[in-house]
Amino acid sequence: MTTAILIVAGYLAGSMPFGYWVVRAFKHVDIRSVGSGNIGATNVWRTYGRWYGVPVVLLDVLKGFVPAFVATLTVGHLAGVLAGGAAMLGHARPIFLKFAKGGKMVATCGGVFFGVAPLVAVCGLASWLIVFLLLRYASVASIVASLLLAPIAIGLGEPWPVWAFGAVAGIAVLVLHRANLKRLVRGKEHRFELRRRSVPVSS
Repeated sequence: MTTAILIVAGYLAGSMPFGYWVVRAFKHVDIRSVGSGNIGATNVWRTYGRWYGVPVVLLDVLKGFVPAFVATLTVGHLAGVLAGGAAMLGHARPIFLKFAKGGKMVATCGGVFFGVAPLVAVCGLASWLIVFLLLRYASVASIVASLLLAPIAIGLGEPWPVWAFGAVAGIAVLVLHRANLKRLVRGKEHRFELRRRSVPVSS
């Protein structure tokens, strides 16, 4: 019963569309109408700059971290990844936006791993940063880092719920980035710029 409550709480936490709320509150714009139309931190950062992007990143990480950490601490790793997975699902299909298309779960996924297996999360973050700094494609960095989560967890001797969740999360992130992969193959995927462009670009 406790695990079920934690899973529901995780989904509700993940459903909080911070990218949408922050831009709506301070810019009075629906983030879904600009840039890539995604509510995630990448689109917010690329469209409105780091002063909006960074808070959204942190909030999206927290909404994955808190449910996963609490569930892991009170029940165990299996409950932690289930609550964290529910948070990721909420981010992808948020109830507060009437189950409309949400974000691509990358930051929230990172938060989940910080809650259930911090060392795996640190290694995943390092992988993301290396790929991003080399290529400056946020999508490629996200895909590579997410696909490395399961092997990293296995290598570090994490319990099976952690590496199994890493495998599922990696596939989910890959699927959600399929449009980015198509644009990458066509040479139309935009490189990320730390400074906001004057004209929003698709992601």
